[in-house]
Amino acid sequence: MIAVKKEGIVISKSSLAFEIEGVLNPAAIIYNDVIHIFYRAVGKGNYSTIGYCNLENPWKVKDRIEIPVLFPQFDYESQGIEDPRIVKIDNLFYLTYTAYDGVNALGALAVSQDLIHFAKKGIIVPMMAWEEFNRLADMRGTLNKKYTRYNNDGGIYEKKGRKVFVWDKNVIFFPRRINGKLYFLHRIKPDIQIVSVYELEELTPEFWQNYFLYHDNNIVLHTERNFEISYLGGGCPPIETAAGWILIYHGVHDSVDGYVYSACAALLDIDNPQKVIATLPHELFKPEMPWELKGEVNNVVFPTGAVVIDDLIYIYYGAADERIGCATVSLSALLNELILNTKK
Repeated sequence: MIAVKKEGIVISKSSLAFEIEGVLNPAAIIYNDVIHIFYRAVGKGNYSTIGYCNLENPWKVKDRIEIPVLFPQFDYESQGIEDPRIVKIDNLFYLTYTAYDGVNALGALAVSQDLIHFAKKGIIVPMMAWEEFNRLADMRGTLNKKYTRYNNDGGIYEKKGRKVFVWDKNVIFFPRRINGKLYFLHRIKPDIQIVSVYELEELTPEFWQNYFLYHDNNIVLHTERNFEISYLGGGCPPIETAAGWILIYHGVHDSVDGYVYSACAALLDIDNPQKVIATLPHELFKPEMPWELKGEVNNVVFPTGAVVIDDLIYIYYGAADERIGCATVSLSALLNELILNTKK
């Protein structure tokens, strides 16, 4: 088993109104030798915005802003901005998040050149009703029945005056272009899917229709093992190594106490990240500490940010949907463990 050290709680909720209910699911990036953290901040009524802090060292906060740095401004995100991830590509920072309008939860993008000023680019995943998604993705009769379980809205096309779409979350960019193309992960339950385009303008309704005709070909990771049998979702932006991309993601399984969220790991091909080289046969880490087992949502570790310093990966994660923890693991040890479990 790979050795993972829980470093403890890094960020807790405060008495400030915008984060009085919880802080969780942070994006993390090193820029100008400083670790920057963008985190989901939850106020009353489960209304989420994005807070910001930077760190004095990998587990100690230095500066923390007392207002949100990103907050709902448009109709598509009117009820909350959730679960950011961040990478830098071509001298531009890409911050993805889940936009919630009270009915739909969909992946959106904001970009920045300085981590201070962000320009919102809107929703970048498909806005597609279940009936259309099901018709396209099941053209060959191969769609996993779990897609129906998690996404079928029972023929409801409108709620609260809004069209109802299949939820598409956990949008995570790879931190550089691969063969000239932008790659990003996204998640329609229960699997993790992947997209590649030269430019984001290609993501038209017609693109998504053709994409879902080959839905099976676009799945990176399926629900296979007991600890992730219910559904999967992207976690931290992929970490580049000479052997491939290390992907730290979350896996979910049902238990007598409800869903349990664990951190998992896989290795993807460096030139074709749609190809899975290896997966850990066990959780990377799971809820064990009291502050991971009890909170707003019990039994949750939800990794969303990671930075690498020397040979250590610092993994930042939401703990029980209420606070932010940090865990560390040796990059080389994790890579070796993955290689030992290369897919046949």
